[in-house]
Amino acid sequence: MRRITRIATVGIASAALALSATACGKSSNESGSSPSSSSKATKAAIAYDIGGRGDQSFNDAAYAGLKKAEDELGVKGAEAEPSAGEGDADKVARLTALARAGNNPVIGVGFAYAPAIEKVSKAYPKTTFGIIDDTSVTGPNIANLVFNEEQGSYLAGVAAAKTSKTGTVGFIGGVEVPLIKKFEAGYTQGVKDTNPKAKVLVQYLTQPPNFDGFSKPDLGKAAAQGQLDKGADVIYAAAGLAGSGSIEAASTAGKWAIGVDSDQYNQAGLAKYKAQILTSVTKDVSDSVFNLIKSVKDGKPQTGEIRYGLATDGVGLADSNPAYKAMTEVTAAVAKAKKDIVDGKITVKTAP
Repeated sequence: MRRITRIATVGIASAALALSATACGKSSNESGSSPSSSSKATKAAIAYDIGGRGDQSFNDAAYAGLKKAEDELGVKGAEAEPSAGEGDADKVARLTALARAGNNPVIGVGFAYAPAIEKVSKAYPKTTFGIIDDTSVTGPNIANLVFNEEQGSYLAGVAAAKTSKTGTVGFIGGVEVPLIKKFEAGYTQGVKDTNPKAKVLVQYLTQPPNFDGFSKPDLGKAAAQGQLDKGADVIYAAAGLAGSGSIEAASTAGKWAIGVDSDQYNQAGLAKYKAQILTSVTKDVSDSVFNLIKSVKDGKPQTGEIRYGLATDGVGLADSNPAYKAMTEVTAAVAKAKKDIVDGKITVKTAP
């Protein structure tokens, strides 16, 4: 697998040139048409969200899906990293280079890729483009890979409320955008349905257009410390790489952290803090990436909205921590909540 390293923002033309040189594969012709189907079937690419690979969370889950496709399908994978402070033009250049290099599908990891995918997908109509966490852009060659994050977060709220000894728990959102508000809504509802007297402290690290709240662990650490100081003894962060800072703070204080996107108990970069990672709200980003790649390779590319929810284990709550599995009252409450959501007895809110 070839990985495009981080590049400076230098405009569409130069960025596309640099990416074309490193993204692997042949260039298409000048008309913007796609390479042959045989080429498309053997090459796939992902363009990472803020924080890039190594975030121990969202991007790493996408990478796991690409790696699985390499191992099981014989696909040649390419990866492209974001650059600091980049704009839509840079994303357009990145996706264009990946498509021109013969990758199919090309997957944008995160809703920030929506404007770029809308543009580039039209220039490469024979290439399938995937976008994770967004349904705002559609097209005959676009697959919208989306999740019921609020459902998994509800289960986290149940676990937090049942585990907390102080009756105060925390939620940290990376950036205050509608997607992350879904995490907050589900978590708060789960807490309150379990313990109406519980207090949920909510803090967002940054406001758009500042997306540092997804990439800077020090922001997550400071926010978590503030919530700990206010009595929170369970903290759930939906903040990408910044969430690792909140996990560090909670662990250092001997309190519980709840991870997100990946099973963060099993992330090597967080091994030092794993004993205090109670559980994680998982999104099957890995399989969503793998399934899209496989569909293209099989000649039946997925398009339109592909939704992953609790009923199909597309979202869930990890139980890797033995300490969590030993909390039988907690796990029983979570199991009941899951069944009630799947059976339609509980409808989880998507906004606070």
